[in-house]
Amino acid sequence: MHTLYGIKNCDTVKKARQWLDQNGIAYRFHDYRADGLTLEQLNHLEADLGWNAMLNRSSTSWRQLSSEQQTGLTQEKVIRLMLNTPTLIKRPILDTGGKLIIGFKADTYKAEL
Repeated sequence: MHTLYGIKNCDTVKKARQWLDQNGIAYRFHDYRADGLTLEQLNHLEADLGWNAMLNRSSTSWRQLSSEQQTGLTQEKVIRLMLNTPTLIKRPILDTGGKLIIGFKADTYKAEL
């Protein structure tokens, strides 16, 4: 079964969930806030996608970080930031079991699923 990672009140996550539901694709929703996020889960996602692709620099959470937190980024620093503030992670991330898809575009989901 697929796993969709995100936050339930995110508009893009809502669109992805609606698309999956309308296309009869079974999935489990993992809400970063409600369900939490472990270092192991985050490392699994990061190993495939890379922290640079996962980091949502246009989020309110990013803008609320200090300039010290936003500079000198390394994998270790970004992972720590994402664990503390999961809203820094681009969403949604769909784990198909064989591939991770970051963001939502209906055409991409249609082609991959």
